[in-house]
Amino acid sequence: MAEEAQNGPFYEISREEDAGAAFVLQSKGKWWHAGFHLTTAIVGPTILTLPYAFRGLGWGLGFLCLTAMGVVTFYSYYLMSLVLDHCEKAGRRHIRFRELAADVLGSGWMFYFVIFIQTAINTGISIGAILLAGECLQIMYSNLSPHGPLKLYHFIAMVTVVMILLSQFPSFHSLRHINFVSLLLSLGYTFLVVGACISAGASKNAPRRDYSLESSESSRIFSAFTSISIIAAIFGNGILPEIQATLAPPATGKMVKGLIMCYTVIFFTFYSAAVSGYWVFGNKSNSNILKSLMPDEGPSLAPVWLLGLAIVFVLLQLLAIGLVYSQVAYEIMEKKSADVKKGMFSKRNLIPRIILRSLYVIACGFFAAMLPFFGDISAVVGAIGFIPLDFVLPMLLYNMTYKPRKSSLAYWVNYSIIVVFSCVGIMGAFSSIRKLVQDARQFKLFSSDVVD
Repeated sequence: MAEEAQNGPFYEISREEDAGAAFVLQSKGKWWHAGFHLTTAIVGPTILTLPYAFRGLGWGLGFLCLTAMGVVTFYSYYLMSLVLDHCEKAGRRHIRFRELAADVLGSGWMFYFVIFIQTAINTGISIGAILLAGECLQIMYSNLSPHGPLKLYHFIAMVTVVMILLSQFPSFHSLRHINFVSLLLSLGYTFLVVGACISAGASKNAPRRDYSLESSESSRIFSAFTSISIIAAIFGNGILPEIQATLAPPATGKMVKGLIMCYTVIFFTFYSAAVSGYWVFGNKSNSNILKSLMPDEGPSLAPVWLLGLAIVFVLLQLLAIGLVYSQVAYEIMEKKSADVKKGMFSKRNLIPRIILRSLYVIACGFFAAMLPFFGDISAVVGAIGFIPLDFVLPMLLYNMTYKPRKSSLAYWVNYSIIVVFSCVGIMGAFSSIRKLVQDARQFKLFSSDVVD
């Protein structure tokens, strides 16, 4: 049996032979570094989509879903950290989600399932980060030069060039200082946007507030599941094992401290952004609340300097987010392309790294320019990607690892979450793809407008 496991696709070769582990997933970090990585992975400009998610749910259901997602994801990530700690104590420290899932569940197909879902998530977020960063530049440009010739895809190309340069940071651990700044940026632009919303709501140009839902019952149901998928994507983090891999061994107990740091930031940012944005714009909330504050027609609804500073903060943090979610792709590429016997910065490894990472970023930038569906991308990624990885697999891994009694509360809570969120994921995927198809009729390739 041991020999079969060693020949399986999820068997982890030693770091001395694994360039992806040795170079990209270096284990040198402290618990607070994991907190920085987690915060960057979860608390991003997607929180500016929360008022848009609330418009499909209303006040009561919106608060309920936001709180439920927060509680369940914290619980989920806590369980996953326990499973990783258990494996480490047993002499099997896993540094990749796919290998953890395949090992615990004893299935080679689970290895390929997780790597497929992870790749879809990471690529989708990389595309979304580049798209939203390009939109931020476009918003600033359109206010400085309302009739200027530059289009959205021009700004996406600019962001792509910057991302190519930043992608050459060699390891996940090397991003720790960038991700600390990212944490501060998330707090900064959240409170700037909250201030802008309060200013907009109190101004004489404040929009008429309407919190009514769609008139058709079927449309309300589809919108609700799309909104739930968006919230799932906002809370989602499909790279927790890779983040824990950056911790210096032993990693036991360190991830929980990082989670507490991350969710403290989440509490202050998520609720304030959701409440202030939906309070002002109601069912007219845009998928990017900054666009609601700076409408195409009429004056800005808040001081331009304040909005401009918020956009700069968002833009800078998007670069960090793109870097974080690219790490799994880079680890996969370098596991095959790099020679661990050569130095990280040797010519043999440096040239392939530059070429492969640059091609990956260019591909993400191309799709961001071609398919500007930010809100819809978030919903689809949440339903198809984050819900299986964050709401289903951790519970299953915990039950398989610790084998709680069938009469225990943990057993039934975990399987209830699996069933409920599997159903939510199926409905969310259907409604999100339905909306994506509907929106596809409203734009042309390389459009200069992001479709809600």
